[in-house]
Parts: sequence; C-alpha cells; structure tokens
Amino acid sequence: MNTQALNSDLIALVEKKIELSQLSYADAQYDEVEEEMHTLEDRFVDNYGDYLEQALEKVHSEYAIESEVLLPIAYLANHYERTGKSGDSAPEYEVSHEQGVWVETDKFPGKQVRLALVPNPTRIILSAGPKYQEAVWKAG
Repeated sequence: MNTQALNSDLIALVEKKIELSQLSYADAQYDEVEEEMHTLEDRFVDNYGDYLEQALEKVHSEYAIESEVLLPIAYLANHYERTGKSGDSAPEYEVSHEQGVWVETDKFPGKQVRLALVPNPTRIILSAGPKYQEAVWKAG
C-alpha cells in the first residue's frame, strides 16, 4: 500500500469537506463542491477501501467493538482542526472527541466512544469522552 498516496488523497478529501462546510446551501458553488467531494469519496473508497476496512476490522476486534465495520468514509469527521504543518508542509489535523462514528464497546463503560479517520499521518483515532483520545492504528 502506498501510504503517501493514501495520506495525500485523505488530505484532499478532508480539505474538500472543510471547503464545503464553509459554504451555505444557498451558495452558488455549494452543489459543485459537494459533487467534487462525492467524487473524491468514491475514488478514495475504490483505491483504499479494502485496506482501511481491514484496519478497521482489526481495531473493532482489538477494542471489542460490537458495532459493524462501515465504509471508511463513514469514519471521516464532520469537522477537522488544522493544527500546524508537518515537515513536508502538509497540514496536520486533529478532531474533537465528538467527531467520528459512535461505536459500542465495554472497554470504556459509561463513555461515548467514537472512531475517526484522520490524515497526516493517516490514523484511526479512538475517543472515549473529552479526556481520552488515542491513535489506535496508523497506516504503514
């Protein structure tokens, strides 16, 4: 798996989500940007879906997650925060504990647990409330 291409394509998808989130439905560009995002999502699933689904299955298994594995694009957050730039000048991102797919697990009783796919580096973040976040998988 070309993890650099995966990361670059995930960054492009996240940036398109950010661009779309900054437009109102009434904006003349909204439909065009939304279509571009759906094209990026389809291409992303075609190119990396199997690889990421295997990673997600491993995470689900390791953390005793009872929810079924979804398509990788389901794990994209609705909001990403740019936190700076990496050594290759690509933006770095984080997500809040309220982002990603809600999952059921007994490993964190009483907590709302979520999984989110985050780029640079490409990783899956497990959040269990506002004080616990962990990268439970990294591409590589």
